[in-house]
Amino acid sequence: MTTQPDQPVPLGLPARLEDAVDTVLVGALRRRGWTERVVAFPGYGLEGAWVRLFARVLLAPAPAEPDSSTDETSGVQASTGAAGADGDRQAPRGWRRFTVQSVADVEVTARVGDRTVLLRTNREGYVDARVEVPLPAGPCEVTFCVPGRDPVATTLHVVAAEARLGLVSDLDDTVIVTVLPRRLQALQHAFLSREDSRRPVPGMADLYAELLRGHERPFAVYLSTGAWNVAPAIERFLRRHRYPAGPMLLTDWGPTAGRWFRSGTAHKRNELRRLLADLPHLTWVLVGDDGQHDPETYADLAVEHPDRVAAVLLRDLPPAEAATRSRPGHVLARRRATAAARAAGVPVVHGADGDRLRDRLPGLTALAALRRS
Repeated sequence: MTTQPDQPVPLGLPARLEDAVDTVLVGALRRRGWTERVVAFPGYGLEGAWVRLFARVLLAPAPAEPDSSTDETSGVQASTGAAGADGDRQAPRGWRRFTVQSVADVEVTARVGDRTVLLRTNREGYVDARVEVPLPAGPCEVTFCVPGRDPVATTLHVVAAEARLGLVSDLDDTVIVTVLPRRLQALQHAFLSREDSRRPVPGMADLYAELLRGHERPFAVYLSTGAWNVAPAIERFLRRHRYPAGPMLLTDWGPTAGRWFRSGTAHKRNELRRLLADLPHLTWVLVGDDGQHDPETYADLAVEHPDRVAAVLLRDLPPAEAATRSRPGHVLARRRATAAARAAGVPVVHGADGDRLRDRLPGLTALAALRRS
């Protein structure tokens, strides 16, 4: 087994303060009788070779307590994920998903295929591990377990060796209307709005269905700067609105070893390069929006690996959603990025929504060539 532990770099003030607060909170919750509970996130892998596993360990009330059935990442009943599911319950507000406490350095048992492996959470309470295990292509199951709790299962999306197409999709303002560039509205969506009030971007699910149609066992993955806290809600949203199934690559909003805030752009760049390295037989379609840094991030990858990027598709945010889109610096960076990608031979397509982008698909000859290969 190969894992990706935290790099042994000295912890700066932000991380030391976070660790000190975590120590106090963990101690207080343990004195109340709270114990570890594992949250499993969908992972991915390569047929016959390896899988990448994601999980998180939180503190939660002991299983015997009445509220032990609460959703691991929200502190509310798991059955309230859809409003009105039982006629009178409402979907939870977003802030509940952030009132959780992770636990570092906890041993987690994972069972996948014929392997049982022991993993350990990093200082932020997460597991991100690569395990060498031969599995068939398609959806497979992995279970995670910590002492005193029932095993928790999730899906592994194992990419077929004969697959040729991969789809990377942003989430905020690409598939979900978040209004991320307008920070106050984005905070309202993240912390105050109920889960069932989130709106899909028109036409994007149909666009993805069209992109993947006719390809041999394509692979979809959702890459976002959003926090892992919202992963269960996003997974339900994607399923409810008929988006293709796939793992999510999210991040943690806490400090890094030396910085108060993480770089969302660096997270996306790193994960994109890892996907290319992990799955060298895939050519990718990259889908995002022009509200923040997707144009530059995707263009950089296209320039570095023009043979691995079939197309870049960008949703143009309307003025009501994009506070930064019209700023001169942002406009200039976007134009330069688009020109660089096109100069490398990678088409860049813009559209107001999924329907407009889908209208432009017939001109993407690289996708047609992949269907024939």
